[in-house]
Amino acid sequence: MARVAFIGLGNMGGGMAANLAKAGHDVHAFDLSEEALAKAKKAGCLVCDSAADAVKGAEAIVTMLPAGRHVEQVYADSVFGNAERTAVLIDCSTIDVETARRVADAASAKGLTAVDAPVSGGIAAAAAGTLTFMVGGSRSGFERAQGFLEDMGKTVIHAGGNGAGQAAKICNNMLLGATMIATCEAFVLAEKLGLDPQTFYDIASVSSGQSWSMTSYCPVPGVGPESPADRDYAGGFAAALMLKDLRLAMEAASSVDAQAPMGARAAELYQRFSDAGSGGLDFSGIIKALGAK
Repeated sequence: MARVAFIGLGNMGGGMAANLAKAGHDVHAFDLSEEALAKAKKAGCLVCDSAADAVKGAEAIVTMLPAGRHVEQVYADSVFGNAERTAVLIDCSTIDVETARRVADAASAKGLTAVDAPVSGGIAAAAAGTLTFMVGGSRSGFERAQGFLEDMGKTVIHAGGNGAGQAAKICNNMLLGATMIATCEAFVLAEKLGLDPQTFYDIASVSSGQSWSMTSYCPVPGVGPESPADRDYAGGFAAALMLKDLRLAMEAASSVDAQAPMGARAAELYQRFSDAGSGGLDFSGIIKALGAK
């Protein structure tokens, strides 16, 4: 097993770091939150006083941070001056493609190997170690990161060069955001037309309207497998985070002159939902804003 630095122990990072420790790695962890550090310590991680201290001597350096600017700052301030040349840098944050490529180029200039490895699966999957990782970087970089990622997830896919992991993540979540809204609309319309929600689910879940948003994450309480809808839309994947990913997708679409009208409309609706004070609810909770009883 290896010494691993883990920087960023939030809802996702905390579970991921815990799974690395559970796999037998010597995890040196850092976060600005004392509560997050306490949880990491309880999970078997060695907590550090700074990101720089966590990085020293590590064979792999994993970051899980809110935005691209945080990744660049941590790399510049704490990683580049302290990382071993043999370390692989694995950024699991969801950030824009250009920043991911810029960070990787900066790492390469320092003689370091970096990959972007954003995740899909949410808080429950982070805790359970069943995440999907979409990895951008060189083939050799991917192979060096792969074992660490497999200790945190069930699926690890090499998407292409640096930035490709972020591209895959934002395209996937743009699709998810738009599909969830369409699923919510369908359930609301079905109900207003007199269809029982369970009956509509039984039909649509085995018909051409089937989607992950319906069969794995149904936005209607008491219908389909257990989901945040059954907990009054608490937990899961916050609407504010979906909005963040949709904004990244729209920025990316604009940068390459791609048409994304459904993604743009989804971003508008999640913006409105978040502005109304619902950003902390699971993203499936947008059904409430679409007329659900």
